[in-house]
Amino acid sequence: MAKKTVATLQTGASKKMTKVIKMVKSPKTGAYIFEEKVMNADEVDSFFK
Repeated sequence: MAKKTVATLQTGASKKMTKVIKMVKSPKTGAYIFEEKVMNADEVDSFFK
């Protein structure tokens, strides 16, 4: 039974997800903070613009 579950997870039907981290300067304190998101790999370029 477990082999069937693993085999279905390895199909290409799922979307490729990527974790992106962007460094942003805080307007209040001037310190840098990090924004982390998990998103679709196709949307990464638009996140950094």
